[in-house]
Amino acid sequence: MSLFLSYILVGMVAGTLAGLFGVGGGLIIVPVLIACFELQQFAPDTLTHLAIGTSLATIVITSLSSVKAHHDKQAVNWLLVKWLTLGIIIGSILGVFFAASLSGDKLQLVFGIFALLVGLKMAVNWSPGKQREKTNKPLLSGGGGVIGFLSAIFGIGGGTMTVPFLTWQGVPVKQSIGTSAACGLPIAIAGTCTYIVVGWGDPTLPELAVGYVYLPALLGIILTSVIFAKLGAWLAHRLPSNYVRQLFALLLCTVGGYMMFF
Repeated sequence: MSLFLSYILVGMVAGTLAGLFGVGGGLIIVPVLIACFELQQFAPDTLTHLAIGTSLATIVITSLSSVKAHHDKQAVNWLLVKWLTLGIIIGSILGVFFAASLSGDKLQLVFGIFALLVGLKMAVNWSPGKQREKTNKPLLSGGGGVIGFLSAIFGIGGGTMTVPFLTWQGVPVKQSIGTSAACGLPIAIAGTCTYIVVGWGDPTLPELAVGYVYLPALLGIILTSVIFAKLGAWLAHRLPSNYVRQLFALLLCTVGGYMMFF
């Protein structure tokens, strides 16, 4: 029961941070789940894969409300979603197989490097800006493949990559954010299903794990993350945006450094 309560707490923290910083909770959920699984003494070589697969499974549920909210505001370009999804599905599947080929330690190192890079990007407020006059459909699908591949490796919804990519493609910022939220759903579905298949029957996995998805953690996180994401969004509108961005950058750099060196 105490462990299940810890997963509920993870959902509260991840939901609040996701709403506050405007980035999906995967970058927070994965390292916290790794810590929880280590405390439970899960097999070291698969607990990172289990954390990433579980994170993607939570995004399947939590992204639904986000997609609806953006759709109601007419901020989702569904034609762009279609072209991106063609690459996203293939990329996500390949990303899972690549992650599965890595040992737990190497996967944590790669995750740490990615979190550090995202943190540095936010710290300097880097953006590619508007570089193209109109979108290119083949380029959208290719970009979707890269985004899906990396998102499946790191257990995230891809917003940190999709938004700047769409902005670079000439899509308005608000529409980029809404379209990115919609793209998080196929990333999460394709990634979760593949993590289940790849991990199916692994004898080192704990009870109540379906492939690389741990059901108690999934349930605990989704029970609270959606509710507390609203709290985070409420806080975001009451704090200086620059302060919020720098705070999240510091958090990601800390997480990245910890996973790289400890």
